Amino acid sequence: MGDAKSGPIRLSFNPQLRVEFRGATVTSDAGLLLPRALDEQLGVGALIERHLTDPRSGRNRQFPPVDLFRQSIYSRLAGYEDTNDAERLAVDPTFRMLASRERRETSVALTSTLHWFETEVLTEEDNYRGLARLNTGVVQREAMRRPLRRVILDIDSSESPVHGAQEQSAYNGHFESVCYHPLFVFNQQGDCLAAKLRPGNVPSASGWEDVLLPVIDRHHDRQRPSSFAPTQPLRSPRSTRHWNSVGWHTRFDFRPTRCWSAPSRICSPGPAVVRYRSFEYQAASWSRPRRVIAKVEHHLGELFPRVGFIVTTLTGTNRAVVRFYNQRGTAEQWIKEGKEATHWTRLSCHRFRANEVRLLLGVIAYNLGNLLRRLVLPVAIQSWSLTSLQQRLFKTGGRLIRHARYFVLQLAESHLTGSLFRQILGRIGRLTWHPT
Repeated sequence: MGDAKSGPIRLSFNPQLRVEFRGATVTSDAGLLLPRALDEQLGVGALIERHLTDPRSGRNRQFPPVDLFRQSIYSRLAGYEDTNDAERLAVDPTFRMLASRERRETSVALTSTLHWFETEVLTEEDNYRGLARLNTGVVQREAMRRPLRRVILDIDSSESPVHGAQEQSAYNGHFESVCYHPLFVFNQQGDCLAAKLRPGNVPSASGWEDVLLPVIDRHHDRQRPSSFAPTQPLRSPRSTRHWNSVGWHTRFDFRPTRCWSAPSRICSPGPAVVRYRSFEYQAASWSRPRRVIAKVEHHLGELFPRVGFIVTTLTGTNRAVVRFYNQRGTAEQWIKEGKEATHWTRLSCHRFRANEVRLLLGVIAYNLGNLLRRLVLPVAIQSWSLTSLQQRLFKTGGRLIRHARYFVLQLAESHLTGSLFRQILGRIGRLTWHPT
């Protein structure tokens, strides 16, 4: 990867062209400088030092935890799936510039060191819990800077396929694969507030209390009016008592067990007939009756209507409440972005705890990209997915030129132009927040 000591290579079909191999001066990920600037503005370095500890002692600390953590996060944000890529990225100009001053002159960590950090250091109980607190701290920095008037949470499970003998992986009949079955909690802005890795064969709502209740309590402590819209049915005496105590609005969806359609030959286009009705209902495990709203849709050409029920504490007209809940349920979209952009479902370690760490690292990388998208990107590109940000912004080519006292990183001008780079950097510089 170092600079070639021999002369340039000439090609017979183009005598004017000379080819040189100077890998240590060329990068394809120069756009990562933007999330690194946001990282600095949000004080992520201080959060890393607060929540992660280094088990090493003496002088055996060539790579500090802050550098190793950032290397793990930014490699995922750039779309690199695992630590095998660290061998090539060790001398990459961008990754060197993202690190501390000492690392800029040489290289960042190789695969062996980064693998040890992720599978040994971060799997220790204190550091694993620290990762979850660090993720909370990153998201809360923005929440304290600009509090939401109402917090709306979506919770959903997903599939993480495995292709080996990973601990606690199992066949899941719903997904028809051997997998893990993680659970995620998002707010309405797409931030992943919590994630939990679970064995592959657990029910969809299994263990939801450990993931969701701490999130609810944090928001309740800050006295934020909140709504909760689970994709999975979380019905239990404990859940009912908790919703009663904090006054959250809850949504449960029920569908008919059977629904037949008439033959397609009698179907014709036309608007559906929609009716809304509201009534009181009390299940056996509920302490009191609750409002239930039924939405009935009868489509022309179908034998039976489509019926859905919502259990809620929201007030307002039936139509308005249903319209509010129809805006929820976007967790699947954000889970898809996390899978495609940060590869948080690539859980290839044997130990379950190591895969838990890999999932959280992917979540933190996703959140940093999502914060960049919704906080500082111009309106014209705020709708870009995280994968589009990778391909159009982060994956920007550049060449590093070293001078006696400073470095110059010359970026290729494509989707990321000079004016756009300055605009985003200026918006990052204007961010302010209250210290946590």
